[in-house]
Amino acid sequence: MVTSARRRWLLLTVVSAGLLLITLDNSILYAALPTLVEELGASSSESLWIINAYPVVMAGLLLGSGTLGDRVGHRRMLLIGLVVFGAASLAAAFSPTPEALIAARAFLAVGAAAMMPATLALIRITFEDERERNMAIAVWGTLAIVGSALGPIISGLLLQSFWWGSVFLINVPVAVVALVATPVLAPPDDADPTKRWDLPSSLLALVALVGLVIAIKETAKAEPEPLFTAAAVLAAVAGGWAFAVRQRRLPHPLLDFAIFRNRAFLAGVLAAGFSMFAIAGIQLITTQRFQLVEGFTPLRAGLLVAAVAVGALPTAVAGGAVLHRVGLLPIVAGGLALSTVGSVLILLNFDTSTGLLVTGLLITGAGLGAAMSVASSAIMGNVPARRAGMASSVEEVSYEFGSLIAVALLGSLMTAVYTATIDLPSGAPDSARDSLDRALALAGDDPSLITAASAAFDGAYFTVMIVVTAVMAVGAVVTGLLLRRHGPGSTLSTPAPH
Repeated sequence: MVTSARRRWLLLTVVSAGLLLITLDNSILYAALPTLVEELGASSSESLWIINAYPVVMAGLLLGSGTLGDRVGHRRMLLIGLVVFGAASLAAAFSPTPEALIAARAFLAVGAAAMMPATLALIRITFEDERERNMAIAVWGTLAIVGSALGPIISGLLLQSFWWGSVFLINVPVAVVALVATPVLAPPDDADPTKRWDLPSSLLALVALVGLVIAIKETAKAEPEPLFTAAAVLAAVAGGWAFAVRQRRLPHPLLDFAIFRNRAFLAGVLAAGFSMFAIAGIQLITTQRFQLVEGFTPLRAGLLVAAVAVGALPTAVAGGAVLHRVGLLPIVAGGLALSTVGSVLILLNFDTSTGLLVTGLLITGAGLGAAMSVASSAIMGNVPARRAGMASSVEEVSYEFGSLIAVALLGSLMTAVYTATIDLPSGAPDSARDSLDRALALAGDDPSLITAASAAFDGAYFTVMIVVTAVMAVGAVVTGLLLRRHGPGSTLSTPAPH
């Protein structure tokens, strides 16, 4: 066990660097997507899979990797994950086709799934004092927000001088430094060989998630294929049902559903998922809209959505610092309510006032930063120590699930609304309905097609922001009900099922 305060905080720096890599790769492609589509010749479906292959595979493997970390040691899992992540980054950087890049992104997710639960579990193991641990977890959560916001900015900076593969090469030196520092700073592994890692459970979870994403994408198409959609829905339902049945029968399940009986734990899981849904959704559609409609460079679009992180940073740090005084309720439910207000501002002003748009992004970030900063404390503080790996995996699944649903649902909804509402001028090719990228490529010097396509895309953006706003409002209400006994003066932890 690490006892030196200096070593504890240095370890936090190292594991936070690992988390930064993971969250960067969730968002670094948002600003780079138009460049990727053009240079690799990716279709609209391939472009969404280039983004979503990463969170889908990671979410499917996270539960298993957390339990595997309990079995073999979290330091070892972090080291393995860093090696895989670095190698996959090299493969992604030099991918010659969209299919190769999708495969490399899935490989990246394997490394990320090994690393992510280990980062939070090492914090839980190393920081024994509750107030110090809350602050460390708040810093960890803040880095997740920072990484998500830095992704589009770093992408824009790199694309100004280098080819698109540089957005993946940036991972390699950070992974190498963390790989060297981890054995020096992390406590020795306290492996528990009695824990059982069940590969079939991880595969069933992956089947369910892939089926769900495909079903969402197909349903949102202008002309969905009924048989293919039905097969995807069947895979999602069958995979999820088989996973749940298997967990109840296993002596050492990857997921013990009893932990969700704790209201504070459940509220933390939901807060993490709702928050990441909003961040990923707003970043994806806003960077696309301002590059394709307003002509922003990738860097300028990345700087615009960075307002979310600027708003989140102070509230994220403050949330961890005041949690012991004010309780979970005002920070989690209040934060999601504040983000709803910010989303309304974005919705009403994205095409009329840049100042009000940025204000909306700042307010949204402030609310999400508060909620995310203590979601981790709500999760990790309401399970027994022997469930630390499982709890950290559940939290990371909630973040990745929020992200992948945002990309699958909102990205597909954007395309569907655009396709259904565009009013093509006379003589314009029908293939301009496929996407705004395609319409701009076909338009040439035809301003009427550009105007029609941009108007349809703005209508799609408005529709998607309504969905984001509604989801945040629902999140505020649900978490408020779950945390009604966790106001000022309450304790963080409530009895957790064993």
